[in-house]
Amino acid sequence: MHAVVVGAGIIGLATAWTLADRGWAVTIVDPRPGEGASYAAAGMLAPASEVVWGQSPLHPLMRASADQYPAFAERLAAASGHDLGYTQTETLVCAADVADVASLRELSELQRSLGETVELVSGTSARTLEPALGPGVSAAVRIGGDHAIDPRRVTAALIALMSGSIVRRRAVALISDGRRTRGVALDNGQNIQADQVVVCAGADTGSIEGMPDVPVRSVWGDVVRLCAPQRLQPLVTRTIRALVRGRAVYLVPRTDGSLVLGATTREDELAGISAGGVHQLLRDIEQVVPGVLECEITDVTARARPGSPDDLPLIGRVDDGCVVSTGYFRHGILLAPLGARLTADLTAGEAGDAGTLSMVAPDRFASATRKEERV
Repeated sequence: MHAVVVGAGIIGLATAWTLADRGWAVTIVDPRPGEGASYAAAGMLAPASEVVWGQSPLHPLMRASADQYPAFAERLAAASGHDLGYTQTETLVCAADVADVASLRELSELQRSLGETVELVSGTSARTLEPALGPGVSAAVRIGGDHAIDPRRVTAALIALMSGSIVRRRAVALISDGRRTRGVALDNGQNIQADQVVVCAGADTGSIEGMPDVPVRSVWGDVVRLCAPQRLQPLVTRTIRALVRGRAVYLVPRTDGSLVLGATTREDELAGISAGGVHQLLRDIEQVVPGVLECEITDVTARARPGSPDDLPLIGRVDDGCVVSTGYFRHGILLAPLGARLTADLTAGEAGDAGTLSMVAPDRFASATRKEERV
């Protein structure tokens, strides 16, 4: 059996690798593999600290995928020979001032109610753990189960494993016989036939001709990469997340000593880097880790993440020959093991987790609309 996977971000690559491991012949179509949203991502594996009010249905997906990550990372590292930058140090979520403490306390209670292990500590205790924290940090939550990985290393490992299967062209249309999808048409006029087409094109899903309407939108994010001067290294040893006057900001240390600062969330017409967004990130992180302003900026990136109306993924069948897997918003890195498995199960016609698949079915919004109309 032959599958064409459209999109070589972490979801498409992990799905293709999973299918290949199950004996499928796979062709991956993407003009710039690994350079989409996955390229900008910080790589936080944070099922606890990613919990937000109103999104409780997302938590079991994040927890299930986080539980799968150690085995996924070990298998990928062994197969590729690549260091994935996988770290299991804890996450520290800080309140930048007294006004943010109440929000942090309420959020930690929600996290506990969902079964996560978190510990609220004073600002003084937080500075003992991370001396670079600023004097204004009033409290923090320690989350031992929230870890991190380097998405650029993960996609590089997957690309190395699947390099012989990658076609560096853009898929412009689905090929159909009127009943089911039979392949894809490329921007150079070439057609690729397949038993199954798997669309993992992220925010570009709607640009593929013949693709049914999938409610995915572009949510842009600006991310800054930095390097601390030698005298300050390591600036921090844990992932630092914070609330600064209600705004979220994070700083993720890499195993090579670099730092990732992010991330804005904007839905505007600016496809490039937002000057205001970068200014906001630097201004907010200064309140939490002042030493960041002594660092060198080595890279600034803006990418569009694929958002869905409820911020849950969109994974399901389009027709007998096509599966879609998109809408991961800012959780694509964390959800990669789970998303790849669910998508591969659907593609191969294997029994999957019916309850989870119903939660992420792309037609769930149409079903809700029909239900409202009946009422």
